[in-house]
Amino acid sequence: MTYLLQRLLTEAAARQPQRAAVASSGCQLTYQELDELSNKMARALLRLGVAPGDRVAILAPKSAASVVALYGVLKAGACYVPLDPKAPAQRLSYVIQDSGAAVIVADEMRAAQAAALLGSVPRPLGVVVAAPGGGEGAGAAGTVLADTVLADTVLADTVLADTVLADTVLADGAAMVPWTAVAAQPGEALSEERSIETDLAYILYTSGSTGIPKGVMISHRNSLTFAEWAAAAAGLSEEDRVCSPAPLHFDLSVFDVFSSCRAAACLTVLPEGAATFPVSMAKWLERERISVWYSVPSVLTLLACYGGLREFDLSQLRTVIFAGEVFPPKHLARLMEELPHPRYLNWYGPTETNVCTAFEVPADWADARPVPIGKACANTEVFAVTSDGRRVCQAGETGELYVRGPSLMRGYWGQPAKTREVLVQSPFRPEHEESVYRTGDLVSLDPAGNYTYVGRRDSMVKIRGYRVELGEVEAALYRHPAIREAAVLPVPDELLGSRLRAIVIADDAGKLVRQSVLDHCRQWLPSYMVPDVVEFREAMPRTSTGKVDRAGLASEQYTRLRQLQQISIDERRGKVPTWRPLSMTTSAPNSSATRSFSRSRTKHHCSRAASSIRSASCSWWSSWRSASESLWATRICSRRTLPA
Repeated sequence: MTYLLQRLLTEAAARQPQRAAVASSGCQLTYQELDELSNKMARALLRLGVAPGDRVAILAPKSAASVVALYGVLKAGACYVPLDPKAPAQRLSYVIQDSGAAVIVADEMRAAQAAALLGSVPRPLGVVVAAPGGGEGAGAAGTVLADTVLADTVLADTVLADTVLADTVLADGAAMVPWTAVAAQPGEALSEERSIETDLAYILYTSGSTGIPKGVMISHRNSLTFAEWAAAAAGLSEEDRVCSPAPLHFDLSVFDVFSSCRAAACLTVLPEGAATFPVSMAKWLERERISVWYSVPSVLTLLACYGGLREFDLSQLRTVIFAGEVFPPKHLARLMEELPHPRYLNWYGPTETNVCTAFEVPADWADARPVPIGKACANTEVFAVTSDGRRVCQAGETGELYVRGPSLMRGYWGQPAKTREVLVQSPFRPEHEESVYRTGDLVSLDPAGNYTYVGRRDSMVKIRGYRVELGEVEAALYRHPAIREAAVLPVPDELLGSRLRAIVIADDAGKLVRQSVLDHCRQWLPSYMVPDVVEFREAMPRTSTGKVDRAGLASEQYTRLRQLQQISIDERRGKVPTWRPLSMTTSAPNSSATRSFSRSRTKHHCSRAASSIRSASCSWWSSWRSASESLWATRICSRRTLPA
């Protein structure tokens, strides 16, 4: 009986020891190698003092090395906390302190950063280097990682980690464990399991409405419920090569890490940054013979619109799964036209529940409405509750979606009050104590019994599949000493789901500039949460009760979007609007003064810049211009004075 995530690896290694388990740039590990290397990592952690239930942070991009680290943490009986390597230092420091992680496993490139982060921990144990050479993308690192199953005499000559880390100073009592020390540990299986199914397997930090991230606690049982269902639903086998571009701190990565292992398939890591270049991504899919793909719709939209998919042999791609945000119907239709042979699966579920509903898109799907999120997964129940407390039963009714089953999170780390807000007593089973999860998502029921996502009941939005609480972005803005008041609004975007527009009231409006605001936000927020547009005002619109009139701001934004659409139509017809300097121009929507933050950009200047890039590389320019059309238009329009 499989009741622990690490048992998936042990069992796969026993069945298919020589099958490829994970492949990343320059490195491929078999299941036997992955199993042995993770045993070495587990022993290194235990020797460092890691005990069952401890939290161990992982600071590295998704790679063969970080997958070794992940399974090593689980085999040591600990709980892994994946960190976003691109997040600002303040956010990383908060996650380390909040989770109580006393050990960080990092690739060599980030070992010094990990050591600095441990300085804020009361009783740090140390930093463990996952592999020499900086993790993903280093061919030499891959060779060393794979060769650690050889004799220790080979490892004794590997001094790269020691020389680079020799000058790293750690907090009192903490140790720096180089890769050579990890590789020197025995590779045999540990004598006993150190966890049970209800113990925490990992904590994923998501955006929090109060201004600080919240840690979602997932147990082995929670994750296995999803991993085993997903492997069966996708029809995974040992012949598959599975890819999800999601990083380890994003819940979509649970599928390719654990479900692939359940089927002894090969987890294939997309090179870092490749998801932003659709043609290169399509070439990679062809070269790596990817058979199962799982990502947010925005990545697939780029592929469909700008990847030139018909120029590549993607006949191996048999299943395309998307989740995390609504897939615009027209872009899904284009993708299915470009690639008609795969199955298309729409999976839905917050981090707190794993995937809880699924819908397979029919091959002849031609509906202009959003794709349904479907029906409940196996061993899971979902139901919707109307605003007056009734269960949604009739087609066309709308209510908030609730989830019941073994995949539900244990709660939010260190936030019992927040946990009680969302894990509530089942409203329709009062006879016995049972928690269900309130998703905050509004859904409607169709005649076939499928649910369709309608919207949110709060201020959470999705950007490239990541959950973003507008309150957290506003909280970061309020940390700026010169900002007196701030409001953040989502701007609909077909490629990214949403962009963020920040409205700011400054104490001294003449001195605060856009770049200062953005630089401040980057100190506290990951890149996808930094506002795209910053607008300065003298005052916020107010309701009759004195609150910020968010409905009025949203209405005003809708009017602006309609005006931008008209500008786009006029440009296509050859009616280019007048371009004027905007450095200090003002307008007065709803009688509130607005000061633009942008320097003027004339059509002449943009043409000169574009010509320069185009002359440098015509082929690159063609791909970049297509892929960036939406983003470029948004940035240019934000620098114009809108018609009155």
